[in-house]
Amino acid sequence: MAGHSKWANIKFRKAAQDSKRGKIFTRLIREITVSARAGGGDPSCNPRLRTALDKAYGNNMAKDTVERAIKRGTGELEGIDYEEVTYEGYGPGGVAILVETLTDNKVRTVAEVRHIFAKRGGNLGTSGSVAYLFKRRGLISFPGDADEDRILEAALEAGAEDVVHEDEHIAVYTEVQALHAVAAALEAAGLKAEEVELTQIPETSNRVSGEEAEKLLKLLDALEENDDVQNVYANYEMSDEEMARIQAAS
Repeated sequence: MAGHSKWANIKFRKAAQDSKRGKIFTRLIREITVSARAGGGDPSCNPRLRTALDKAYGNNMAKDTVERAIKRGTGELEGIDYEEVTYEGYGPGGVAILVETLTDNKVRTVAEVRHIFAKRGGNLGTSGSVAYLFKRRGLISFPGDADEDRILEAALEAGAEDVVHEDEHIAVYTEVQALHAVAAALEAAGLKAEEVELTQIPETSNRVSGEEAEKLLKLLDALEENDDVQNVYANYEMSDEEMARIQAAS
């Protein structure tokens, strides 16, 4: 089960997105509100809400901010009615891209997403055009210097699907419904995770380099900058050297 993950570059993109504190707070508030609306305000009965709350508190969001977001979702407070829409498309090099959004205006959002794809060398596709290339899974992340043997043993006993060493992180993958049970078992074993979340993992990869790689990362950056975008996933694979070169040039 253990080994180097070919999806390691996805975490690089996510780290870049989450480093923008204002953006992540806005996205978390929207996610909490929509999660509460969809599954109720009790996190013990709503795994999606529990995941959003864990992330919010992990980012030091104030408790009253979290509670207001939940109440807007359950209807106890008035708020904007966000709708979940996922867009699918292809980027430079034929890389498949999923764009998860929460929007109060689908006409505006689809126009903006289509414009970003077109401007950055991609194409917005139809529903179902790339979604089949991804699988929704639970992800529990640990620092790369954590005790991998202990994590592997505890994760297997708790019912995890896979454990892989991804550069500077150790990743534990689970079925969606098993995410919090596995996370709780790992914590009970004295293993403190950096992050617990639901994610989309590509089932095939598309290797890119050179100009295509540069254009692809600019496209992903532009999508992540959009206010309505919650998450961006792509099935690209890129060497560490290529990634370092692009980072140094930017």
